Amino acid sequence: MNTTNAAFLPNPAVSLAAAADAAIGLRLGGLTPLTSIDFPGRLAAVLYCQGCPWRCSYCHNQELLDATAPAALPWAQAHDFLRRRQGLLDGVVFSGGEPTLQAALPSALDVVRTLGMQTALHTAGMYPERLAALLPRLDWVGLDIKARPGRYDAITASPGSGTRAFAALDVLARSGANYECRTTWHAALFGVDELFALAEDLRARGAQHWALQECRAPGAPTWTLTPEQAVQLGAGFAQFTLRRA
Repeated sequence: MNTTNAAFLPNPAVSLAAAADAAIGLRLGGLTPLTSIDFPGRLAAVLYCQGCPWRCSYCHNQELLDATAPAALPWAQAHDFLRRRQGLLDGVVFSGGEPTLQAALPSALDVVRTLGMQTALHTAGMYPERLAALLPRLDWVGLDIKARPGRYDAITASPGSGTRAFAALDVLARSGANYECRTTWHAALFGVDELFALAEDLRARGAQHWALQECRAPGAPTWTLTPEQAVQLGAGFAQFTLRRA
């Protein structure tokens, strides 16, 4: 277990109570009690945050999209679960939905870190400024890069979404944070040539870790990459991972 990083609290004696109160507002859609794949090198729990402003056609967590839906899991219940897992879990992943949509997220991260657990975030990068402010509270970030910027509006049904996602990538690249870009490739939305162009975009912006994931949405085309293409895509990255459905 790795719990060497100190909790991010500017003034722990004053801030912990305030963080605990504020974290109550976090709206959660569910919990995965144990995962070894969502936070690299860590045994972690995953908390799924309710709400996302984007509407990607192949989203596999559509039940989490509605930001107005009542919380399926009260924060107090999730916090109690994590307290009982102290010494057993290395960390906690905040996923979604889109966690950075919620104002209570920083406080929830603070509370988790006081338990001696590391923190990870899965985000689509739609709020680059919020991501930058969260980085001191995070040990790892998984950034969802869906396509090249020009494809984003059609995929997310949200104008300007590509600009925001790649601005988030720039934030991470400048920060020195530990992060991974991950792309869920729906081959009916763009082809192999654009996938290679996306790889070049990521390398040019300083990404070192890239995971290419096969889309599991109904009707998505079967994976068509050859082993040779996979090798070419991964060239220039410190780590390149293929994740089949």
